[in-house]
Amino acid sequence: MKVHEYQGKEVLARYGVAVPRGRLITTAEEARAAARELGGRVVVKAQIHAGGRGKGGGVKLAANPDEAVEAAQKILGMTLITKQTGPEGRLVRRVLIEEALPIDRELYLGVVLDRAAGYPVMMASQFGGMEIEEVAANNPAAILKAYFDPDIGLSAYQSRKLAFGLGLTGATFKAGTAFMHALARAYADTDASLYEINPLVTTTDGRVIALDAKASFDDSAMFRHADIAAMRDLDEEDPLEVEASKYDLNYIKLDGNIGCMVNGAGLAMATMDIIKHYGGMPANFLDVGGDASQERVAAAFRILLSDRSVRGVLINIFGGIVRCDMVARGVVAAAKEVKLSIPLVVRLEGTNVEEGRRVLATSGLALTVGDGMADAAEKVVNAVGRTS
Repeated sequence: MKVHEYQGKEVLARYGVAVPRGRLITTAEEARAAARELGGRVVVKAQIHAGGRGKGGGVKLAANPDEAVEAAQKILGMTLITKQTGPEGRLVRRVLIEEALPIDRELYLGVVLDRAAGYPVMMASQFGGMEIEEVAANNPAAILKAYFDPDIGLSAYQSRKLAFGLGLTGATFKAGTAFMHALARAYADTDASLYEINPLVTTTDGRVIALDAKASFDDSAMFRHADIAAMRDLDEEDPLEVEASKYDLNYIKLDGNIGCMVNGAGLAMATMDIIKHYGGMPANFLDVGGDASQERVAAAFRILLSDRSVRGVLINIFGGIVRCDMVARGVVAAAKEVKLSIPLVVRLEGTNVEEGRRVLATSGLALTVGDGMADAAEKVVNAVGRTS
């Protein structure tokens, strides 16, 4: 689950992570009082779930309260387009007004789970304000790493090593190591999947502050964090993904035109790969789970077809706990409800497969049965047309 910058900073501040003073507004006129409260010279920042806001015109420096109002008027209500939003952009509904800081240097600091190592890793770089992917590609040695046990936290020698690597000295060295320990503690305690501080700034008066903050949390752990779960902003999520979450479906919208419904994450990945192999483009990742009900399958199928970019559907089910006949009935019910008019290819194997095939054969639907996963993928790509 992603949250806005202002929400991420709110959570981090509880753990002693230094953040700028700021105030959230929803109308331009509120910027005037906020700027006065924060010292007059402020930064006006669009709040959307995407990076690159500054390049898209969503971050502006205001020298006084009047300029803050002008900047807020331009940003609020705009459709902000960045690399991470895609060409459709995101509507800006909220703006964060923050105090302007006497910045000395811009650095990078982040914590993410390294799944290969099985531990969180704190990453630091002197190249702040840049996308970390670009730094990794162009100068991988510039990224410093420290793996730590979340139950123990970051060790003192690790924070010192990172601080030395960032070139921190004097007051900023002490502030920087304290910042790192607080960030590691926040990551572990809040079941975060990512904290990214880019840029992390040092100031001319020796402070170390999170100028920006990106935060994501483990959906499966939000039952332990009702306060963070309440920060979820459905306006920032894809409507189909929101609808899928109501049925506990694992759904992620992609850019292709072949809808996929599969049971099991591994099989879903393999299905997308084989569609690509035959020249097609998957429109989504959709795992209905190993214990899906008929109603859940029907909901999944309706969600697939609600995506206007979908020109064909591949259903690839291997029945283990889930029964093939139950899946078939759910698909048939949903297909009749939405009046299916695009190619549908179904591959069923496993528990009650013969009954499932009978249900499909007698459904009256214009569908194609795949003889194995490769055959099914090739058939749906041929029906829709190759894109690569």
